Amino acid sequence: MKVIIPLAGLGTRLRPHTFSRPKPLVSVAGQPVLGHILDELRGLNIEEIIFITGYLGNQIKDYVDKNFDFPARYVEQTEMLGQAHAINLAREYVDGEVLVIFADTIFKTDLTRLHNLKSDGVLYVREVPDPARFGVTVLDEQGFVARLVEKPKHFVSNQAVIGVYFFKDGPALLDATQAVIKKGETLGGEYFLADAIQLMIDRGTKFEAFPVEVWEDCGKVDALLLTNSYLLSQRDQSENDGKFPGAIITPPVFIAPDAKISRSIIGPNVSVASGVTITNSIIQNSIVNEKATIERSTLGSSVIGSNAMVTGVFRRLNVGDNSEIDFSDY
Repeated sequence: MKVIIPLAGLGTRLRPHTFSRPKPLVSVAGQPVLGHILDELRGLNIEEIIFITGYLGNQIKDYVDKNFDFPARYVEQTEMLGQAHAINLAREYVDGEVLVIFADTIFKTDLTRLHNLKSDGVLYVREVPDPARFGVTVLDEQGFVARLVEKPKHFVSNQAVIGVYFFKDGPALLDATQAVIKKGETLGGEYFLADAIQLMIDRGTKFEAFPVEVWEDCGKVDALLLTNSYLLSQRDQSENDGKFPGAIITPPVFIAPDAKISRSIIGPNVSVASGVTITNSIIQNSIVNEKATIERSTLGSSVIGSNAMVTGVFRRLNVGDNSEIDFSDY
């Protein structure tokens, strides 16, 4: 099986952090979003992962090469023409089963179920209370996916598609994406995977809808903080016992072993990355990235970029990499 992971989006909803790093490398609960996704693939028989990269794509390659041993290929998407266009760039490298994963969300499910699949593919879904915000699946009488409905105005289903798809016939998927592109079927100037999947269904492909146990959004700052809180709640908190005597630690948290924390209160729901220094501060519900420095500050619901310096702040912040915020004279 091959895996296609489109990663070329600019991540505008996560700025300023995505000015200096691609969206999949934004950190949550101690590691980049992409790291959480790739962890789900461990133990599978992966022939190759095809990363469709764009802006700052060299950072994706550096991260994967350093932290994972999957066979990998990197293909650049130079035009932002949407999901189906990105997947179609892998056309010449696909000759069998394909798993497609979009890097906006973190999910958990048993992917080994794919080994005994009797249908032609799987769309992974999650039940949601507000289906009007999502693309949803509608099933036929046999339990296969009959159609996809994007942001339905009237209730047709509450099973939202989460951005993870399996295709037994990878070349058939690429034929469908190619057909969508040739037809010029765009929305807002982009070609969508949902249109290619619907074309496959119309051609007779049988898809099942498999529910996932976890689906956490990482597309916006508020969603990123909620996902951070959830993932921290799943961690073993004993790893912090006795390691930071100069601080009061209120779990759940993730604190890198080499972080320096003194005269501070950290938590709950705080991730502190490697090389961070925090003194005389209170931090809750926040993400502090590599080598940031925080002094004499009280922060809540904040994301602090790498190498940023924050001093004398008592508010919520969304600070990009290499920034300096100093309110100590006010």
